[in-house]
Amino acid sequence: MRRDHVGTAALIGVALAAALIGWSGQVLLLPAALAFPVLWTHAPNRMAAGLVSAAYFLAASHGLPQGVATFYSSDLLPGLLLWLAASVSFFGVHTLLWTSVRTKRPHRYVAAGILMALPPFGITGWAHPITAAGVLFPGWGWWGLAATTAGLIGLVTRIWPAVAVALAGAWACSAATWTDPDVPQSWRGVDWQMGASLGREAGLQRQRDLIATVQKAAGDGVAYIVLPESALGFWTPTVERLWTRALAGSPVTVVAGASVVGADGYDNVLVAVSAGGGRVLYRERMPVPGSMWQPWWGDSKGARADFFANPVVVLNGYKVAPLICYELLVAWPLLQSMSHDPDVVVAVGNGWWTANTSIVAIQRASARAFARLFAKPLVISFNT
Repeated sequence: MRRDHVGTAALIGVALAAALIGWSGQVLLLPAALAFPVLWTHAPNRMAAGLVSAAYFLAASHGLPQGVATFYSSDLLPGLLLWLAASVSFFGVHTLLWTSVRTKRPHRYVAAGILMALPPFGITGWAHPITAAGVLFPGWGWWGLAATTAGLIGLVTRIWPAVAVALAGAWACSAATWTDPDVPQSWRGVDWQMGASLGREAGLQRQRDLIATVQKAAGDGVAYIVLPESALGFWTPTVERLWTRALAGSPVTVVAGASVVGADGYDNVLVAVSAGGGRVLYRERMPVPGSMWQPWWGDSKGARADFFANPVVVLNGYKVAPLICYELLVAWPLLQSMSHDPDVVVAVGNGWWTANTSIVAIQRASARAFARLFAKPLVISFNT
């Protein structure tokens, strides 16, 4: 019994290390997360499997409490509660599906991986090891995803040492030749450091300042400028007219984050505006649970979510895969968009509240990994 305790403690320690390394925000370290299935399958009992799962998930998402405290200008308690609540899905799924019958573990782990990749459990399916596919097999697309899945299955069988060696070899080869996703020549993503004021200061002068930034970013051959989540604040006819007039005579189309308010809540959106007018281009499929999406209040409050709507949108002939903030932390929005073979991936966020955490770095790493997996150009725009 004492030996089991020592073994479980060691597994928990390695799970913590794997999560902290894999989800540090360095894209090339993502494959460290593949240690988790090995640790899960070596748990001596169900309780140990649950503790290993909890340790992995809590370490991978350790920036959440501080981020929530910053967002709400409060102490750490709300963030700690949300952190623990979010871990319930990952902990529960992996605990319940663990089995003492070793031959059944591969099937159980596949089931756990699928459940954590899709709603409803996938809503908090952060730190999914499948994200490492883009580092292990860049450019392989769905074959790379299949190869990584096969590797994850192999890691919960008796031949896991051989599988681990093969995956480590793929990791080393990729790291030695790694290049970031291309940025299309006619596209430009703008990063800002406006803090919490972005999207909250709705005055005319703020809009003029943003317009001046866009005009400065425009250059030869630039046709599309991407601005962060919430950049334009509330999208109203007045804001649309202001931007349309400012872009008169310019070939540039601005893709920017905004909010559209209705009687039954609001949508977190991307709008496209040019000299010819503006329109809502994309409605976020998965807003941040808790702070934005609040289904317990019904349809009268919070941001609306439509899990499988508009995975790609068309902009002047481009098939665009848009992703806003939280959608970069979970697997299914990325995979759903990639299933429609987009021409370009556009990833935006407003991460001012993540200061002193690795959350934005993780979002960027996830976007880069999936874009490289499917060999798609990537445009990123964040406010910090």
